[in-house]
Amino acid sequence: MAGTVPHSGPGETRSRRRLSQRANEELWAYIFISPWLIGFIVFAAGAMAYSLGVSFQETNFLNRSEFVGIANYERMIDDPLFWKSVRVTFLYTGLTVPLSTALALGIALLLNQRLMLSSFLRTVYYLPALVSGVAVALVWGWVLDETDGLLNNLLLLVGITGPRWLGSEEWAVPSLVLISLWGTGTNMLLYLAGLQSIPTELKEAARIDGAGPFRSFFNVTLPLLTPTIFFNVVLNVISSFQVFDQAFVLTGGGPNNATLTMVMYLYQRGFGEYGQFEFGYASAIAWALFAIIFGFTVILIRSQSRWVHYEGGLRQ
Repeated sequence: MAGTVPHSGPGETRSRRRLSQRANEELWAYIFISPWLIGFIVFAAGAMAYSLGVSFQETNFLNRSEFVGIANYERMIDDPLFWKSVRVTFLYTGLTVPLSTALALGIALLLNQRLMLSSFLRTVYYLPALVSGVAVALVWGWVLDETDGLLNNLLLLVGITGPRWLGSEEWAVPSLVLISLWGTGTNMLLYLAGLQSIPTELKEAARIDGAGPFRSFFNVTLPLLTPTIFFNVVLNVISSFQVFDQAFVLTGGGPNNATLTMVMYLYQRGFGEYGQFEFGYASAIAWALFAIIFGFTVILIRSQSRWVHYEGGLRQ
């Protein structure tokens, strides 16, 4: 009849209630994460956008600021110290990532066994990851001292004269790699969690089929651990390309720029001996480093379909 207001059915009413409840939950979710979002926008995304703008300028943030376009990026192409820092960073990353992966996985395999004091040993191996990088660098500076260092004194006991370590161009980067292996506790803990999440039924089935320990490891354990390996490798690559504190505290980029990493070089261009507050050029170096890290991360993510085995046999 004319003038009659249609009534909503019970199904439509329940649907509206569900939508209203969902909208309310989403609102509260955004309220709870808003502190992080604000912090990310202001201190991370905002700072990155500002540094991108600075990379197109020649400025010291005091009395000089001039837009120079891509001149800072062109300058990098002809800068031998920049390419030196790229080579040092690639060498450090190429040594650190595989060695830290192998060491952390080996320790995790050992601690996954039923050993006496296994819980205590897990804590001991993880503790170095909790110590700050500067404190670790200072301790290792004493250990690797060429005259009174602990390591060279131990080598003398067996009749070996140790190298100059941090004072030698040949041994400076390997010394930094050695220091980085001290903090593999976090990776070890992740590998240990991955090992303990592998179903025991699969290992028992492999043993029933006649597989020995090595074959069981390579055919069962290792494939199921590849997601954890992939996660750790990505994080290790990102952190290795950004190495700074050990080189800054122990060598200052020396000797003869042997430990001049990219982060170390951009710092020196902005604040150190090579620069006169060249923040535009330092920002350009930072964005070059970002491009390298982004490229390697994309390559790793794209390559996971070839070697990462996910639960259920599906590959992403």
